[in-house]
Amino acid sequence: MKHSDIQSICILRLSAIGDVCHALASVQAIQQCYPQAEITWVVGKVEYALLKSIPGIKFVIFDKKQGLAAYKQLRHQLPQKFDVLLHMQVALRANLAALCIRAKRKIGFAKNLSKELHSLVVTEHCQMPERPHVLEGFAAFARAIGVEALPPRWTFEVAEKDRNWVANYIKEGQHTLLIAAAASKAERNWTVTGYAQVADYAVAKGFQVILTGGPSVTEKELSKEIQAAAKQPVINLTGQSNLTQLLALIEAADVVLAPDTGPAHMATTQQTPVIGLYAHSNPARTGPYNSLHYVVSVYEQAVKQQYKKDAKQLKWGTRAKGEDLMQMIEVSDVIEVFDKLIVEQRLNHA
Repeated sequence: MKHSDIQSICILRLSAIGDVCHALASVQAIQQCYPQAEITWVVGKVEYALLKSIPGIKFVIFDKKQGLAAYKQLRHQLPQKFDVLLHMQVALRANLAALCIRAKRKIGFAKNLSKELHSLVVTEHCQMPERPHVLEGFAAFARAIGVEALPPRWTFEVAEKDRNWVANYIKEGQHTLLIAAAASKAERNWTVTGYAQVADYAVAKGFQVILTGGPSVTEKELSKEIQAAAKQPVINLTGQSNLTQLLALIEAADVVLAPDTGPAHMATTQQTPVIGLYAHSNPARTGPYNSLHYVVSVYEQAVKQQYKKDAKQLKWGTRAKGEDLMQMIEVSDVIEVFDKLIVEQRLNHA
């Protein structure tokens, strides 16, 4: 298929927040390379709330909570036949969704990464790097249709109304550490004491500290515990922002401290440096892409204990298991990286 033959492209990536942020870099590169093409993105309901303002893309919401009705609705909403479907998810529900989308070419992940019927619903497979970061895996889809490999860039504008909301909490010139403490799984959360001690240290360095997160009981409770344990005052906005307000908050912050969770990757789209905290997954694969040099990781130590092998000897994507692994991360190591970051980002003049 010639470049000029591609007039319609469908992206299928339903979830999650971090992954759609990674995928967005490739989608926007495709937009630049194919300005004439109509681009449709089938995405989850939560993720749509974050992406909806991005220009030049028609979003079709797939609400998994609707069960079988979601697939019928998808088929009804997309009666056309696309020139290309870029099927960027291997989960079973995404593979079933792919069956509802008609396309001349259906491009999926490499065969060695395929699972849950993925290979059966695509007609082509991407050529992946040997041990790719998730973002690089998505970039392979762009290369599959002739888009040159470029440094990832995001045109992800923050709405003025959301910036105005943030102005209530972050004043111009005020250095701010944003702590997004909770991951989607509790075992990936760092300790209350650890977060509190880093918050106190940041305040002593002239930063204000803001806690953020979603509206779940677990996230709210975690932030309350951190706030109570901190000796210095911190602002707790957990559960008080929607996703676009959170994006604006991340944009305005100087540093984000987070485990393996969506806000860390949202920060990457806003060029906000991230101190990522990792134990269960390899940060070389899932870490904040532009801040891998600021990651504090015990993953290598954890897999060495569990598998008796170095991480580089294990299958790519191998996870460490255990509910207490994050407790292996030392406060002193996080503070050391924080100090390094504020010097390199020239934030130490406050």
